[in-house]
Amino acid sequence: MSKIKIQFTLFSAFYSPLIMSMAGGFLKQEGLDYEWSVSPSGKPATEAISDGSADVVQSAPSQAFNAIARGETGYPRHFAQINEMDGFFITGRAADPDFSWKKLEGAEVVMFGGGQPNAMFRYACHRAGIVYDKIKALTPGGADAIDQAFRAGQGQYVQQQGPYPQQLEQDDIGSIVAQVGPRIGPCAFSSLAASDEWLQTDAARAFTRAYAATREFLNQAPAAEIAALQQSWFPGVSPPALESCISSYQALGCWTPHVEITRPAFEVILDIFEYTGGISERYPYEMVCAAPPVSGPA
Repeated sequence: MSKIKIQFTLFSAFYSPLIMSMAGGFLKQEGLDYEWSVSPSGKPATEAISDGSADVVQSAPSQAFNAIARGETGYPRHFAQINEMDGFFITGRAADPDFSWKKLEGAEVVMFGGGQPNAMFRYACHRAGIVYDKIKALTPGGADAIDQAFRAGQGQYVQQQGPYPQQLEQDDIGSIVAQVGPRIGPCAFSSLAASDEWLQTDAARAFTRAYAATREFLNQAPAAEIAALQQSWFPGVSPPALESCISSYQALGCWTPHVEITRPAFEVILDIFEYTGGISERYPYEMVCAAPPVSGPA
């Protein structure tokens, strides 16, 4: 049985299409064994492709922008989508059925201070018609630090991926008031990346067949079944919180069945990074993305 090495940039239930390929047995059905890891804080998972410690990484097409701007070549290619929508939630201290984004102006918000999460949030604020610079941003660090800060009483709102906000609700610490994704719409948010060489292998074709089957399953199976299969991967999350998270992402529509990164979705990411100043030119699709080795189950 061939083994593939998988690395996550950030491990959350938002990346269930990749997690379920392992937890649901889809890779094993294609004759693939696996090992997985999470990249160290501050180190992009794409570096694991370059040093050979991973074959496939959870990343984002925007990760290639800096490499291109530096004139690099041979950087990993983004060959499959994971999520076609932003998956962050905005959680407040209490339920607020009358919440509007305008309430974020002047409020303390615990959030990501940079990278794609911040760029997407800035663009969502723009689309919501509010001034991002009027928000009092609290940026303690990564996902765990953000969660700990809000639990410790910092901030009136917090920006998080699931299942952090669902667990806050279960613990009666906060209440979800908004999602970022619907403010922006479909986009090439997160992806799978690999080297051009690996994408030519039989393992890559087998992986992609398994991944396509996983995406079909995620769009058909009940949230409770998906959550049960993944529960052991989230030991600190209660079953109700994980099921609520999976259900929310199914309803959001971020796990669209197709595997490929579409050109329209890629163009939206260019719009976002152009607006936030993350790029000074619009890069061609072919510089960042590659076609998946196969389009679906054999």
